[in-house]
Amino acid sequence: MGELKKGFYISLAFTFSLWIIKLLEIVFNVSFSSFGIFPGTLSGFFGILFSPFIHGDLVHLFSNTVPLIVLGTGLIYLYPSSSRIVIPSIYILGGLGVWLFARPAMHIGASGLVYGFAVFIFFSGIFRRDARAMALSLIVVFLYGGMIWGILPLKSGVSFESHLSSSVVGFFLAFLFRKRDILPFENDRDNDYFSDEDFLDDNT
Repeated sequence: MGELKKGFYISLAFTFSLWIIKLLEIVFNVSFSSFGIFPGTLSGFFGILFSPFIHGDLVHLFSNTVPLIVLGTGLIYLYPSSSRIVIPSIYILGGLGVWLFARPAMHIGASGLVYGFAVFIFFSGIFRRDARAMALSLIVVFLYGGMIWGILPLKSGVSFESHLSSSVVGFFLAFLFRKRDILPFENDRDNDYFSDEDFLDDNT
C-alpha cells in the first residue's frame, strides 16, 4: 500500500503543477508556449525539459490529467525500482526524439508521457505475463480508446511525433526491464516443479 500511495501522491503533485502553470497563463494573460520543443534549434532543445508542463488550452490539459494520475500511480506501484529510471527516460528520450525528428513546429504538452507510460505498462505485462499491468493498460485504453490513433499523423495541430517517440521509448524500456521488479508469485510460478529431494521427503 505504501508504494500505491507514493505513486498517487507523486502523480498528483506533478499533475497539480501543470494546472498551476496553466492558471498562471490565464490569470496573467501570457503564454509559455515558446518554451516548448522546436526541433533542431538550441532554444527548442531546452524545451525537452519544459514542454510537458505547457498546454495549449484547458481541454488539452484536462485530457492528460486523469491518464497521468492513473498511469503514473500504476507505474510506480507495479514497478517501484524500474520507475526510477523509466519515468525520467521517457521524459527525456521521448522529448529528444521530438527534437531530432519532428516537424518544424512548437511541440508542447504531457501527452507524450501518457503514451510512454501506457506502452511501458502494457508491454511490461506482456513480457512478464503480468495480468495486473495488462489490466491497468486495458482500463486506460477502454476509457481513452482513441489513444491508439494518436501515434499517426491524422489530426492537424496534434504532435503525433511526441506520442510516437515516447511510445517507442516505453516499448524498449519494457523489454529492457522485463526481469526487474519481479514479484514473488511470478518466481513461484516459474519454478512450479518438484525436486528429487521433495519427492523423497514425501515418500519417507
